[in-house]
Amino acid sequence: MRRAEFAVDPETNPEELEAFLEEMSFGFIGMIDSEGNPAVTPLNFVYTGGTVYFHGSRIGKKMRSIAGNERVSFAAAKEYAVIPSYFTDPLLACPATSYFKSVRIDGRVRIVDDPQEKAEALGALMRKLQPEGGHKPIDASDPDYAPRLKGVAVLRLDAERISAKFKFGQNLSDTSRQAVTDGLAGRALPLDIETIELMRRYCPHAIGD
Repeated sequence: MRRAEFAVDPETNPEELEAFLEEMSFGFIGMIDSEGNPAVTPLNFVYTGGTVYFHGSRIGKKMRSIAGNERVSFAAAKEYAVIPSYFTDPLLACPATSYFKSVRIDGRVRIVDDPQEKAEALGALMRKLQPEGGHKPIDASDPDYAPRLKGVAVLRLDAERISAKFKFGQNLSDTSRQAVTDGLAGRALPLDIETIELMRRYCPHAIGD
C-alpha cells in the first residue's frame, strides 16, 4: 500500500510532476507483448505540452506489442540518496532506505502520423538530450527531414491515470530527520546536499527550519 505522506497529487500539485518529467529523459514502458507476456522496455522520452512522447523503429517487438494492446504503464524515477540504517539506528538494518522521486502514468499509446506533431516531439527530445544544439532544427517541411520523419515511429502516451511518489523522510520524527540530515551533510556525496534541501521542502514538520 502506498503511504499517503509520500504521494504527490497530480490534480492539486501538477507543477511538481511536470517539473520532474521535464527534467528526466529516461524511463520504462510496460506492455503486454504479442505472445501475451508482460514486457518492460527502457527508452528515452520527452514530456512536452503536457504529453509524453517516445520514438523508435516502425517495426520490432515494441510496435507489435502496441498493435496488439495499446494500454501501457510508463514509469520514470530518480534516486537521490541511499540512506544507511546507521544514520538513525546503530544496531538494526530496518531503517535503511532510499530517497527518490517516481512518476507512473497508465494510459494508451497512440501512433503519431501527423508530420508536424512528429517534428515538434522530436525537436523537443533533441532540445532535452542535446541542448547545445549542433544540428539543423527539425522541420516537417524541410526536404532533408521529411523522408526521415516518415521512416521513424513517434508514439504519444495519452494518460488515463497519473500517480507519483516523492519520498524524502516525511514519515520521520524530528530527531530521526535531524540524524539523517546530519548524516547526509557529513557524507557529502554529489546529491546529498540536494537531498537535504528536498527533505526540507517536502517534510511538513520541517517548515520553518
